[in-house]
Amino acid sequence: MAHTGYMGDSIFWVEVERIKPNPFQPRKTFDEVALASLAESIRQYGVLQPLTVTRKEIERPGEGIFVEYELVAGERRLRASKLAGIAQVPVVIRSAEDTDRMKLELAIIENLQREDLNAVDRALAFKRLADDFGLKHAEIGQRVGKSREYVSNTLRILLLPQEMLDALSRGDISDGHTRPLLMLQDRKEEQATLFHDIVARRLSVRDTEQLARRVAVDKVRNHESLSPDVIALEKQLSEALGTKVRIEKKEKGGKVTIDFFSPEDLANLCMSLAMKPESSAASIPSEPAPTSSEPLPAAPVQKKEDDQNLYSVSGFTV
Repeated sequence: MAHTGYMGDSIFWVEVERIKPNPFQPRKTFDEVALASLAESIRQYGVLQPLTVTRKEIERPGEGIFVEYELVAGERRLRASKLAGIAQVPVVIRSAEDTDRMKLELAIIENLQREDLNAVDRALAFKRLADDFGLKHAEIGQRVGKSREYVSNTLRILLLPQEMLDALSRGDISDGHTRPLLMLQDRKEEQATLFHDIVARRLSVRDTEQLARRVAVDKVRNHESLSPDVIALEKQLSEALGTKVRIEKKEKGGKVTIDFFSPEDLANLCMSLAMKPESSAASIPSEPAPTSSEPLPAAPVQKKEDDQNLYSVSGFTV
């Protein structure tokens, strides 16, 4: 039977079944493997750090006073204790007058200290403090021991599409990838393309930032200097080679820039450029043999075929 009295920071033992979850728990996902490991540790050594709860007395007609506890911090330990089959856990009982905001703040702080919150859960917790309790970003920062900028940047993550937030929660992309993705917030198509590139190619944060900057620069690039045909060709090449391609014109000629992010990328690009002419050459109709005995220049003809074959390459996505 749990103790009915409490004082200060004294530790009491409470039945796990009488502890209700914290309705303000910001953490939504729990690693089942890690929970099983913690449960095994608890079986051997017990719960080494007390949980934090509040105590409530509820009067039930015909049954008298019933005491229950609401978890403030320690949900992972509580879940693991249940898995381990532990009947009671040590707790520290806080004042029942703790506000809902305090419960949320304490749960956030504990998870931040343990680095248990993923970026999305952390952002949603900050948003709840701002929306439900009217706290400003600087006030949230003070309560969780972070700067105002940290809070503001964390909340900006929620501007990303749900698909990207889900990937962030799963660990398919990292916190560092969110900044370059947010740089393209007003260019949804390019943002989605960059996101899928991150996942498919396992791009580093640095490579992602470089690519996002180039896309952002292209936004303000003066396309009036390029003809519609060249712009269309630039897009066709980007789709064909599976990476960003830029065509820049100069007074005489110009240059083509093709992005790659690893030696493997470069090897694949070279292979694509080398193999496509062979495959597409078979589909080009043979021209009738010239009637003149004078041989035709070989180089220009080969260049024309190479151009046709290169610009018809397709089948990849950026």
